[in-house]
Amino acid sequence: MGRVIPVIVLIALTLYCTIEVAQARTWEVRRMPKWLWAVVVIGLPGLGPLAWLFFGRPLGPRRGTAGGGRMPPRPPDDNPDWLRGL
Repeated sequence: MGRVIPVIVLIALTLYCTIEVAQARTWEVRRMPKWLWAVVVIGLPGLGPLAWLFFGRPLGPRRGTAGGGRMPPRPPDDNPDWLRGL
């Protein structure tokens, strides 16, 4: 059982990172092209997923912005277009 747990963790980490690479937006991926990250994550077990997590994955939204730079939705009573339609 002691030998199985590290293998399961390695497979789970590789699977998680592979899915994350596939879902990442191309222009937000850091350091290398997205396709190369996919090759590294799948081709280098252990090192590839860790490299993706520390050096390749997109950074989260910056402080002061909601959803990565988009404006947060306004409630209807603050939206002049909605109020005009009343």
